[in-house]
Amino acid sequence: MDARTGWDSRSNSRWHSQPIVDVRTRRVWAYEALVRGTAGEGAATILEMVESNAVYGFDQACRVKAVELAGKLFPADDIKLSINFMPNAVYQPDACIRATLNAARRANFRQDRLMFEFTETEKMRDTAHVRNIVGAYRRRGFTTAIDDFGAGYAGLGLLAELQPDVIKIDMAIIRNIDTSAAKRSIVAAIVKMAADLDITVVGEGVETRDELATIISLGIRLCQGYLLARPSLEALPVPCW
Repeated sequence: MDARTGWDSRSNSRWHSQPIVDVRTRRVWAYEALVRGTAGEGAATILEMVESNAVYGFDQACRVKAVELAGKLFPADDIKLSINFMPNAVYQPDACIRATLNAARRANFRQDRLMFEFTETEKMRDTAHVRNIVGAYRRRGFTTAIDDFGAGYAGLGLLAELQPDVIKIDMAIIRNIDTSAAKRSIVAAIVKMAADLDITVVGEGVETRDELATIISLGIRLCQGYLLARPSLEALPVPCW
């Protein structure tokens, strides 16, 4: 591990990005920073290679790298940078965010363009602590999001506790939604609930035109998935409309 950055070099990880697009305006709403291995391994595989005492440093290094590249690659508009983070690796949110804010200042990247996603597939050891993180991030002007909504540990309980700005519906619910009345009912209910709570909905993992057409008909306008663009290595992929 590089002691200066906390980066575990054995993971051989690389920074990729994938767009979240507004399908009605045909504009990119955000780019999500993704950690991938040199052979295309996903983030979960990479994290398994990081020693437990290095997780905090790895999380910090990923954030800083994403912000630095966003400062170089992003156009000068309001497109957000979405960063996945591990709540269990964040000790004191104000202290932990300093490296990210310093990177944003160096890159001349506005902090209100930062969005932090935490996933339901990571078991929350302390929900009150996570709620404190979300509150601290909001005070900084960041957007907060629950990734993989509808899968994992917490579900509606976590949503009620945290009330983030954005929820990203898990790809398992989106998959083949055009042929599943049950999935359409579930997504319609999520969209209605999110509207009541003033939460933005993203449909992730969209791979077919029928899936895309179906979630649009259910009221979702922000989408992410291979149909629109695959992740690109240290570049901003152009969505395929």
